[in-house]
Amino acid sequence: MKTPRIISRLFKPETKGLADPTTDLLALFGLMPTQAGVQISAPMALDVAAVGSAIRVISEAAACLDVMVKAVAADGTETNVAGHPLLALLKGRANDWTSGFELIRDLVIDALSDDRGGLVWVNRVEGRAAELIRYRSGVVTVDVNQNTGEPSYRINNRPVPSADMIHLRAPFGRSPLTMAREAIGVAYVLQRHAANLFGKGARPSGALSFPSGFGEASVKKAIAAWRATHEADGESGKTAILYDGTTFVPITFNSTDAQFLENRKFQILEIARAFRVPPSMLFDLDRATWGNTEQLGKEFLTYCLEPWLRALEGALTRALLGDEGGRLVIRFDRDDMTRADLQTRATTINSLISSETINANEARSWIGLGPRAGGNVFKNPNISTEPTAAPVGPKGASDATE
Repeated sequence: MKTPRIISRLFKPETKGLADPTTDLLALFGLMPTQAGVQISAPMALDVAAVGSAIRVISEAAACLDVMVKAVAADGTETNVAGHPLLALLKGRANDWTSGFELIRDLVIDALSDDRGGLVWVNRVEGRAAELIRYRSGVVTVDVNQNTGEPSYRINNRPVPSADMIHLRAPFGRSPLTMAREAIGVAYVLQRHAANLFGKGARPSGALSFPSGFGEASVKKAIAAWRATHEADGESGKTAILYDGTTFVPITFNSTDAQFLENRKFQILEIARAFRVPPSMLFDLDRATWGNTEQLGKEFLTYCLEPWLRALEGALTRALLGDEGGRLVIRFDRDDMTRADLQTRATTINSLISSETINANEARSWIGLGPRAGGNVFKNPNISTEPTAAPVGPKGASDATE
């Protein structure tokens, strides 16, 4: 007779509520629980300066690059397709309220901060992409097939063909902001403690010790006198005068408190590591030198920005070019990130022309100049193979020298 009760206790359904939310329920509302004791959301994470700076440097660097549509030949070479209609959306206005720069920037920001990735809907009119619309978080629902990983999309519960969605996804299916939530949580707690330390006196400099038998009224008068002479504006630093056996006991900082600044700086390094951004780009210049800063900038382009650009090019090509993908591709011009000063660029371009690696018109296009007549010929301008006429001196000069 007791068996049903035992079974009911064993299979009693688990109840979940907002009073005691689980990790999954917190994630549903965009909150990430951390061991530091705080629930980190995306807006809260952006309050940490290093996080906001890392996301901005990646997204804005990608959006600043020139966008091109290129035709792919049978041998794999790519040539620019000037005047393609998509360039008006990617370089001009994506829609009536968003520029192409803002669209690409926000698309990368979403991929860096949201596990669903960056999502943009392609509004087609008669089969042609007329505008690109980025919906805010929560409007677009992404359902992933657990067997194949194929995503399906809904906008306000309305199914949308996957061919009409630009979807930029982060590695592992989790955004860097989510994967770095513990480092961000520690940085957030340290930042909040620093604000309390200087704003509310979270760490007092000392304590007043009163002898036994000191009346409550006397204690209140002593505290009021102390605050008036040492805590009021412009009154700090005066000589302390204590009476009736009152003593001042200073509170010393332990080793962890003394290294509070070092702890905060280490969290910058942790966040830089999570986003794969050189610490010097987050303005942590402790180990930056004239020699390694340029190299770190190259590593940023190669190991941080380049994978995002490859993924972005693939997502844009798949959704915007459709059947033309493979014959036409969307590319970002990396030269915008590797441009050196004018003297170095001039020396490099001259070397490439002299070695007949590029022609004069290709070099002119690099610096924003139009082609010139005869500029498509590969030749070294520093060497002339044309015969030159012998110099003609004044009459009788040759006779004079003989």
